[in-house]
Order: sequence, then C-alpha cells, then structure tokens
Amino acid sequence: MSAIESFEQHLSHSERQVIAPLATPYDIQVFLDNLSYSTEAIYRCPLRVLRERTAHCFDGALFAATMMRRLGHPPMILNIVPSDRDDDHLLALYKWDGYWGAVSKSNFVGLRFREPVYRTLRELVMSYFELYFNVAREKTLRGYTVPLNLKAFDKGYWMSSDEPLESIAKRLDEIRQVPVLTKTMIAELSLVDERSYKAGLLGVNEAGLYRPAHSDR
Repeated sequence: MSAIESFEQHLSHSERQVIAPLATPYDIQVFLDNLSYSTEAIYRCPLRVLRERTAHCFDGALFAATMMRRLGHPPMILNIVPSDRDDDHLLALYKWDGYWGAVSKSNFVGLRFREPVYRTLRELVMSYFELYFNVAREKTLRGYTVPLNLKAFDKGYWMSSDEPLESIAKRLDEIRQVPVLTKTMIAELSLVDERSYKAGLLGVNEAGLYRPAHSDR
C-alpha cells in the first residue's frame, strides 16, 4: 500500500468531506489559517492535524504538502533558515506554469501564502525577508534549504503516522543551505518599524512567539 493510499484509508467519511473542498493551494492555505496555532514542542502528522485542528509551521507544511499531493503536486518542503535569534519556518512548495508558490502555517501574518509568481526559489524566499522578524524587531532571515521531497519518507507513512517526523526534521538540518545575506548586509540591517511590527503580529498567539535572550518585548 502506498503512503497516500494509507492516508486515504485512515480517513473517516466526515474527514473526507472536510478536505474535499481543498481544490487549490489557496484553499489549503485558508484551511491552515483557520487552525489554532500550536505552541507545543511536538510534531503532528497530517492526519493528526486534520483531527486535532491545530498546527505549527512544521505540522502545517506537511499537511499542506499532503493536500497538494492529492492535487497532483509533489510533496515538497523548504526550510527558511534564520539567525540564532529566531525560529526557522517551513514552507510547502508548489509550482504552476513553471513558477514557484508556497503554503504555510505561521503565527505571523506575512509568513503564509505566496502566489506562484516567483521564477526561482531565491525569489520566493526573499519575498518573506522584510516580514521575517522577531519580537525584538530584528530582521532575521538568513537563508534557506534546498527543497526536500517528502516522498523519500513514504516507507514510514509520514502522512498518517507521527513516527517518521523526527527523521524529516533531522534531514532538514542536514541538507544544503543557501545563504542570502553577507556579513556586511547583516551588520547594516535596520529594525522593523512599529507599524509593520504591529501588523505582522495581528492575531498572534503570544505563547507561540520565540523570544531571544535579552529581548525587552
């Protein structure tokens, strides 16, 4: 039995009805936006996300990759790499007519959906740059990983089981990273202005915010 067949087999009739309307990447994004933001230090497989209606960025990206796989897209994810003063952020990737887009679950307003209008992965990732900041208002995006195709983990049935999720997280730490800033650029970065900061945190779950050392916010 394939991993996608195993996932489908685990679905109840009501769960099939819930995901049936998810016919586009944007539909999947809306579904993720309506889930509560998880503050727990655990991973949930896509089936568990569907049942518990909660997710953080890792869980959300895997759920989105599963839903897009059902639409014919390969289950691809990419990790945005921050400075050591912030959390990383996972995207589920898709392509349309040769251009990249993304779906993701985030506690921040600006780190979610991207239309498929980006020619390269670097273009896509850099669209998050000004919106990727911590509670000290520091812009923290520093790079990204090459894409990871989750099909490589199908033997562990990652869509319906939590067991292989640690292996996926470990692999993301191992694969090649692409830096986007030089040391000189980093030294000259300005802080996020107050209005943009407040807009980015609209509706935030405070308990889920990463708080770097020596932050007074």
